[in-house]
Amino acid sequence: MIDTVLNFVNCSRASGLRISSAEVLDCMRQLEYIDVLDHTLFRDVLRANFAKSRREQGKFDHLFQLFFHEMRSEISIPHSDSLTGVIDFVLESVEASLDGDQALPAVVDFLKGDPLNYLQEIRNLQNQQPDSAAGFNSNFGPLVRRLEILSQINAVSAAIDRFMIEHRTAISWENRKALSVHLKNRLENARRMLREEPEDYQEMQPQGESYEQYLGKLGEKTFFSLTRKEIEEMRETIEQLVRKLKDTVQRRYAKQSRGTLDIKKTLRIASRYQGIPIELVFRNKPKRKGKIVTLCDVSGSVWSAARFMLNMLYSLQDCFLKVNSFIFVSDLAEVTGVFEKYEVNTAIDKALKEADINYEAATDYGSMLRQFKKHQMDSLNKKTTFIIIGDGRTNYTNPEETILEEIRDKCRRIIWLNPESKMFWYTGDSRMRTYEKYCNEVRHCQNLNQLLEFIKTLVL
Repeated sequence: MIDTVLNFVNCSRASGLRISSAEVLDCMRQLEYIDVLDHTLFRDVLRANFAKSRREQGKFDHLFQLFFHEMRSEISIPHSDSLTGVIDFVLESVEASLDGDQALPAVVDFLKGDPLNYLQEIRNLQNQQPDSAAGFNSNFGPLVRRLEILSQINAVSAAIDRFMIEHRTAISWENRKALSVHLKNRLENARRMLREEPEDYQEMQPQGESYEQYLGKLGEKTFFSLTRKEIEEMRETIEQLVRKLKDTVQRRYAKQSRGTLDIKKTLRIASRYQGIPIELVFRNKPKRKGKIVTLCDVSGSVWSAARFMLNMLYSLQDCFLKVNSFIFVSDLAEVTGVFEKYEVNTAIDKALKEADINYEAATDYGSMLRQFKKHQMDSLNKKTTFIIIGDGRTNYTNPEETILEEIRDKCRRIIWLNPESKMFWYTGDSRMRTYEKYCNEVRHCQNLNQLLEFIKTLVL
C-alpha cells in the first residue's frame, strides 16, 4: 500500500499538484485508522491531504480515476497472472522495433501501467509557451508536439497489431484476445488524455445561475404548476417587487406634488419684480389616484392567478384611492372588508373559507354580471379601473355581454386578465371573443413576469 500511494504521489506531482513530504507522512498515518478497502473513505483521505484548493480537487479526481481505476484494470481471463511477463515482452519488443523520440518510452511505460512519464509529457505540453515566431499568441508549437506524441501512440498501436499477427502460433487465441483488448483500452486512455486536457475548476463545475436568473425562470412558470415551496418563494419575491414599485410611485408623487413649472406665467409675474422670479407658478397637477374594482374567478386554476393578482393589488393599495375586490363562481361575494382587516396572505385564505360561495357550482359569468349590476353598479365612476380575472368560460350560459358594455360606459376602463393559454381562448364554452369587444385591454397573464408587467403599467 505504501508503494502504491508513493507512486500515486509521484504521478500527481508530475501532473502539477503540489504535495510535500510532510503531507505524504500525514496521509500515511491517517490511513492506519481507516479501512483502505473502503474506496470512498480511501479517496477522501488522499483528497483531504493532497488537494488543497477547489481548483486542485478537480485535477485530483481526474488523477485518482486514472491511477486507481483505468491504470489498474486487470485482464479478465482465468490465468491473468501468467500474462504479466507476456505483456512486458510484447511491449519491449514493440519498443525495440520502433525509432521514436522521448515520447515513445513514456507511451510504452503507460501501457505497462506506469503513467508517471506520460503525465510528465502532458504537463510539459500544457506548460509549453506559444510560438511567437509563428504569430502573436500562436499555439502552433504545442500543436506540433501534440501531433508528434499522437503519432507515437499510433505507431505503438500498429506495432502491437503486427506483433500479434507474427506471433499468432506462440500465444494462444484467448491470451491474444485478452492482450489486445487490454492494450487497446490503455491506448485509448492515452489518446483521450492527450485530446482532453484537464480543465480548470471553474470550467469543470456546473455554472450556477444567479438569484436574478432563478427568479426569472420562476417567473416564467405558470401559476397552477408552482409547488408549495415555489409559492412561498414567489411571495417573498412579490414583497420585494412591491417595495420597489411603492418607492417609485412615492418618488413620482413627491416630484410632481405641485405640478410642473409654468415658465410663461412665472416670467410674466417676474416682470413685476424687475425680472426676478420670486413667485413660481406650477401647472398640470399630478394624476389623482385611481380606484380599482376586481372580479376574480375562483374556480380551478384561474384562482391560482387571481390570488397572486389580489396579493399585489392589496400590497400596492397605497398607490390607489380604493381597492374593492369580489370573488365568484356563479354567485358574487365581496371580500374587501377581509383584506382591509387582515394581512394579505391571511385574508386570501380567509376569504376562500368564509365567502358565501358554492365552489361546487358551474362557473356562470352571466349570473355574476347580473348580481354586480343589481348591487354594485353605483360604486363605479370615471376614476374606476375595472379588472376581471378569469378564463371567460361560461359553461354555455348567457354571457350577458350587454351588462359588461354598461360597466364600460360607467368606468374609466375595463381590463381582462386571462390566465388560460391563448390557444384555448376561443374554443369550447369560452366567450372571450364576445367579451373582448367590450374591454379596453385583454391580457394573457399566467405567470409572475406577465403579472408584474401589467402591474407596472397599471401603477406607473
